[in-house]
Amino acid sequence: MEKERIQKILSSLGYCSRRKAEELIRQGRVKVNGQIIPLGFSCLESDDIEVDGKKINGKKEKKNTYLLLNKPRGYICTLDDPQGRRTVLELVPKKYGRLFPVGRLDLDSSGLLILTDDGEFSNLVMHPSSSPEKEYIVKVRGALHGDEVERLSKGLYITREGYKASPAKCRVLKEDVDECVFSVTINEGKKREVRRMMQTLDHPVITLNRVRIGNIVLGRMKVGDYRELEKEEIDALKKICLENKKHKRKTDE
Repeated sequence: MEKERIQKILSSLGYCSRRKAEELIRQGRVKVNGQIIPLGFSCLESDDIEVDGKKINGKKEKKNTYLLLNKPRGYICTLDDPQGRRTVLELVPKKYGRLFPVGRLDLDSSGLLILTDDGEFSNLVMHPSSSPEKEYIVKVRGALHGDEVERLSKGLYITREGYKASPAKCRVLKEDVDECVFSVTINEGKKREVRRMMQTLDHPVITLNRVRIGNIVLGRMKVGDYRELEKEEIDALKKICLENKKHKRKTDE
C-alpha cells in the first residue's frame, strides 16, 4: 500500500474536507504514530492517526453512509452556522454520525441533496471534470421568450460575474404573462449559477428546486424527508462521474 497525504486520508475516511484537514495540521492538532506532523506529511491509512487526541481508526473497515435528503427552504448546507441558522444536518438522525453535504443548495433553494461521510465520493461528484448533470425545476417572474431559451442552450454570458456558463438544457413546463415554470439541466456547479443566469435575463427566481443529480432522482419524497441511497444507485453515479472525467480528459488532449 502506498503512502498518501494525510489530508487525503482524513477526507477519504469522512472525517473532514481536505481544506479543513490542512487547517488542523497547521494548528498542530494532528498526530501520526504519536507525533505531531507537518503540512505535506504522507503516511499509510493503517497508521495510528489522531485529531485533538481522538484516534481515527484507519485499520477498521469503514462502511460509508449515503443519504438522499429533500431539503426544505430555510436550511443552510453547512456543518454549523455562527449566526445560529438551521442546518440540513438537523433533519437527519445523529445515529449516522458526522455527515457533510455533497455540494450546496442555498438558503432559499430546496430539493435533492446528498449527505455522506465519503470524502472521495464527494470530490468525484463535485469536481468540474467529473460532475454529473443537475436538473432543477424553476419558477421565475415573467414569460421566457424563444430567444432566451436559445441563449441558455448556447451558454449564457453571466454579466455580473463576467463568465460564460456552459450550455443548459431548458424546457418550458408552464407559463403565462406573469410567471414561467421550466426545467433546466446544467453540468457545472458554480455558486448560485441558475439564479445568476435568470438574473442576467431579468427573470427573478421565485422558487428553485433540484430534482436530479445524474441518475439520482428526488421523486415523490416529502419535503424534509430522507432515505438511504442503495449501493446500486451510488455505483451508477460513480460510473457516470468517471465516464465524464474520461471524456473530459480526451477532449483536453
